[in-house]
Amino acid sequence: MSSIANDEEVFAFRSIFISDVHLGTRFCQAHELLEFLRRSECEHLFLVGDIIDGWAIKRKMKWAQSHSDVIQKVLRKARKGTKVTYITGNHDEFLRSFLPLALGDSIEIRDEYAYVSLRNERYYIAHGDFFDSVTMTKRWLALLGDVGYDMLLHVNQVLTWCRKRLRYQRHWSLSKYVKDHVKSSVSFITDFEAILSEHARRNHYDGVICGHIHKAEMREIEGIKYLNCGDWVESCTAIVETYDGEFKIISWLEH
Repeated sequence: MSSIANDEEVFAFRSIFISDVHLGTRFCQAHELLEFLRRSECEHLFLVGDIIDGWAIKRKMKWAQSHSDVIQKVLRKARKGTKVTYITGNHDEFLRSFLPLALGDSIEIRDEYAYVSLRNERYYIAHGDFFDSVTMTKRWLALLGDVGYDMLLHVNQVLTWCRKRLRYQRHWSLSKYVKDHVKSSVSFITDFEAILSEHARRNHYDGVICGHIHKAEMREIEGIKYLNCGDWVESCTAIVETYDGEFKIISWLEH
C-alpha cells in the first residue's frame, strides 16, 4: 500500500476509485475522505458503490455536515472538469430505478463500466453485489449481516477508547479480524473474488475493479487482475491509476 506523506502536497492521478463510503451512517469517515479529495486531483473519479447508505438511512439516519461536504466536493470537482462516474451498489440501490442517468456533461450514474487503462488493459468496474449470492438471493440475511457489522463497529469504538486510555499504540479491529480469520467470512470473500474474476475472464477483460467487501486488495487471480477499493468506514483506502499506468492502493490513515 502507498501512503501520502506531505501534509501540503497535492497529488495528481489519472483516475481515482473509491467505494463503500456509507454516507448517512455514524461510522463514515467523511472528514478523512474530504481531506483525501482535497489533496488529490484526477481526470476521472469513480465512486464504486455504497457511497450513500440507503439501508442505514431507512433505519436511522446519521447525516453530519461533513457528509454533505463530501457531496459538494465531488460536485465541485465535476464542475472543474473531473469526469465523475457513480457505480451503484446494494446500499444505494435506490438509484438503480433511474439508470442510466447523466447529470450534466461530467457526471453519470450506472451499474457497471468498462475502463481502459493507460496501458490499454480493459477493466470491468462494478460494486460487486451482483456477484454476492447472499445479497442477491437472501436479502433478509444481508440486512441482518449489515446490522451485525454495525455492532462490530460499535465494539471497535469501545476497543479504540480503551487502547487510547492504556496508551497502546497498535491499532486492532475486531471487524477486520472477523473478516480475516473467521472461516465462513474468509470463504465468502474468496468465493466472491473468484466469481467476479471469472466473470471478467469470460467477458474478455484483463481485470476487475470493485468494492462491496470492505477489504482493499490488489492481486492476480488466474491471470485476471483483481483490485478492490476497500472502504471509508474503517480502512480509508482507494485505488489509483498513476500517469505511469501503475495501479496502487492508497491507505489514507497511514499518511
